[in-house]
Amino acid sequence: MNNFIKKTIFLSKHLLKENFKTIYFNFKYFPFNEAIMFPVLISKNVVFNELKGSIRFECPLRYGLVKIGYGKVGIFDEKFSRSILQISGELVFRGSAGFGQGAKISVAKNAKVIFGNKFTITAESSIVCSKGIEFGTNCLLSWDILIMDSDHHTIWDENGSVVNQPEEIFIEENVWVGCRALILKGSRIPSNSVIAANTVVNKNLEDPKSLYAGIPARIIKKNITWG
Repeated sequence: MNNFIKKTIFLSKHLLKENFKTIYFNFKYFPFNEAIMFPVLISKNVVFNELKGSIRFECPLRYGLVKIGYGKVGIFDEKFSRSILQISGELVFRGSAGFGQGAKISVAKNAKVIFGNKFTITAESSIVCSKGIEFGTNCLLSWDILIMDSDHHTIWDENGSVVNQPEEIFIEENVWVGCRALILKGSRIPSNSVIAANTVVNKNLEDPKSLYAGIPARIIKKNITWG
């Protein structure tokens, strides 16, 4: 009985505190005993384009484990910056995650995005998934980044075969991606690496603990650390 009272008090307090989008999102995706913990906080500036997929946690739940649409970047107008969620596939969270103002997530049907613990992506960055994108632990992504595992338009050869199928993207643990980087299908970024601003990644980068820059990405410096 005491446990029931505690849960009732907790729920009442947060129903008064949270905006409608947070309440709707949690009770749509999670069973009651998980939803009342409000593991996902949704900013009032988040637009729900489509909420048909699934969300799964592979970690203990707590209040505010995932925050979407929060965190200001001074060069972006908070009033007009809108985050967008279009979820037809699956999102998997393995720990805490933060999505800044204007961050956008699009996951197609049968596609999956996996976020490792301590994931952060800041303002106006976009994740567009048609097949599979996976982030390791402690990934930090700056603003205006685009991560996309498909070309979005199909190309056929003379035999009618598709020549540009979607390809999975893997970003390993402890990776920092600079602003306006472009990460395309088939990319793999090794652990403890840094991707410089405006870099285009379109292949498997093999050397961990390296600084990559350029179009396409190439090694600028090896045996680095960042923090």
